[in-house]
Amino acid sequence: MSLPPFQHLVDDHWRDVARLAHGLVGPSYAEDVAQQAWTQALAAYPRLTHARNLRSWLLTITHRCAMDHHRSARRTVPHDDPPSLAGTATVDHPEPPDGELWARVAALPARQREAVVLRFVGDLDHRAIATALGTTPGMSRRLVSDALATLRLDIEDPS
Repeated sequence: MSLPPFQHLVDDHWRDVARLAHGLVGPSYAEDVAQQAWTQALAAYPRLTHARNLRSWLLTITHRCAMDHHRSARRTVPHDDPPSLAGTATVDHPEPPDGELWARVAALPARQREAVVLRFVGDLDHRAIATALGTTPGMSRRLVSDALATLRLDIEDPS
């Protein structure tokens, strides 16, 4: 079986990969994670034996790259105090209209946050979420359900 050209895959799914990376690692590192995912996908693409569900394959790679990013962020290296930033120009990034919701999603426990992002940003079904998280579809449903319940409570009673 022949695979479509890799560029077709990029054209069809670049936005999905970027959105999932943004949802999993935030705006500061999303481009780096997405780029790493595309690089890994390109390296693995010639070894694929079928073209079934390439979108899910890409989003799984993106999820794994995001988890690698989180793991590497835990290994901080001590350094001297940063130089003073007084007098340097700063760029104001406007808060996205749903910034408050993203802040609440970011506050969820890690597994619930990952499941919600995969479900609603990545638009994956529970079987694909389970594969990405290394769990069962039933547990995937439970993680999403618990996360949504927490978000509903936070929105109804923001205290």
